[in-house]
Amino acid sequence: MLEEPPIPPRVTDRVAARVLVVDDEGALLLLRGCDPARPEAGTWWMTPGGGLDDGETIEAAARRELREETGLVVADLGPVVFRRTAVFDFEGVRYRQKEQFFSVRTRRFEIDDAGWSDVERRSVLSHRWWTHAELVATGETLHPEELPRLLASLSSRSVGPAAGATAPRTGRSGG
Repeated sequence: MLEEPPIPPRVTDRVAARVLVVDDEGALLLLRGCDPARPEAGTWWMTPGGGLDDGETIEAAARRELREETGLVVADLGPVVFRRTAVFDFEGVRYRQKEQFFSVRTRRFEIDDAGWSDVERRSVLSHRWWTHAELVATGETLHPEELPRLLASLSSRSVGPAAGATAPRTGRSGG
């Protein structure tokens, strides 16, 4: 008897905005995430960001996601500094996500998770600031994997506007 080939999963296309948040010392803020539906998939480190809401521009989505996920409010993000397409599974859905990354420099702060959605409360485990050396040396999964190169590139030139960035006053400590 011949086995039927597996049915490929349906792919959900979406556009996402992500933000490389760099502190005054050149460290990068990352969130540690997981897929609650697949604990066996382990954890990974990612930048703040997410999908666009209907009718939202990429810049507005980046500012909204940054505010919701970290509490950081910025008026201007500057230009897109990196683009990629990522294909991944999350909570039973396969996504093909076209991502645009912005950058912003700010003073180091503790994130404020008051704006987190239910999905973020289930899937974001902690946060921390990473130096370039730590990114290069880590054996942990980074998304995108180009983060060490991106941080080095941003450190060698002016990183997005610092003016207009308002860090949260309270928040959850990272791990």
